[in-house]
Amino acid sequence: MAEAEEDPHPFAPSTMSAKQTIQLNNGVSVPIIGSGSWAPAKPEAQAKVKDWILSALKNGFRHIDTAQGYGTEKAVGEAIRASGIPREEIFVTTKLPWNHNHRVRESFEQSLKNLNVGHIDLYLLHWPQAIAFEEGNDLPKNPDGTYKTTDSTTFNDTWAEIEKLLDTGKVRAIGVSNFSIKTLEQLFKTAKITPAVNQVEMHPYLAQNELRDYCAQKGIVITAYSPSGYSNVRSDPLIVSLAEKYKVSSNQIIFAWHISRGTIIVPKSENNERQKENIAIPTLSPEDLGKIWTLDRGQRLCNKADPVHKQVWGWTYEQLGWEDYRPKL
Repeated sequence: MAEAEEDPHPFAPSTMSAKQTIQLNNGVSVPIIGSGSWAPAKPEAQAKVKDWILSALKNGFRHIDTAQGYGTEKAVGEAIRASGIPREEIFVTTKLPWNHNHRVRESFEQSLKNLNVGHIDLYLLHWPQAIAFEEGNDLPKNPDGTYKTTDSTTFNDTWAEIEKLLDTGKVRAIGVSNFSIKTLEQLFKTAKITPAVNQVEMHPYLAQNELRDYCAQKGIVITAYSPSGYSNVRSDPLIVSLAEKYKVSSNQIIFAWHISRGTIIVPKSENNERQKENIAIPTLSPEDLGKIWTLDRGQRLCNKADPVHKQVWGWTYEQLGWEDYRPKL
């Protein structure tokens, strides 16, 4: 528990303000709480995105996380333009699709066009693995049912092209997503620019303390996706008891833990009241924060290996560098 009280990470904020920002390694500031924008690839679900993103903006969110692969960039841009909020007050993150690793500039320009908000604040390499490009098929499979990956363009090659995007003046910061210590070490063999952000699955059941320490040493800020840990973590007896103690929701307890660790979070909610809740973060005592640290069990809930092929979107845990998990309690 002492670790939560003595945590030395330079990104740890001193307050729990919903308007708080974290400064990246290139000086760009990012709102610590963002709204995710993933939606199922169904017309009825995609049609609703603009409205609930607009609701998030009206409820105080100033950081929107999207991706070309989500199919929601256009809706996010429409919501931003409809909000009436000055563009410079909103931080937009989007990502390079896993089958565009060989066509970075073309894909980036498409995201700019989709969003239509002038520039992109943070552009991420969505996954280290490259899925084979097939027109009209974002997830081609091999005969055995595994996803068809390609080694023709490595993530080192892709990152070199992403670095060049900074010269366009159309993106303020660049980073990666789903990278481990292993893949970051490989990236650093050729990288000229250190990623500003690494967006990964993180919640109390998957604290990723070793990766967090490594990124802090390298000057990389962590963004947590699936930050609540879904109902698995929300229903944990400790989380429930703390929610009762502070008279807030389980989500608010979990998000307070993230923010105390200096982690950007991008929870997604389509519900107006839950959006308001997600941005109102209580301040927990060091003792209670320390209790949450003990929940870590290395449990992936969002992107875990499929039971048949033992792969995550075409790569094994070993390839991803996810097999070296060691909980630090």
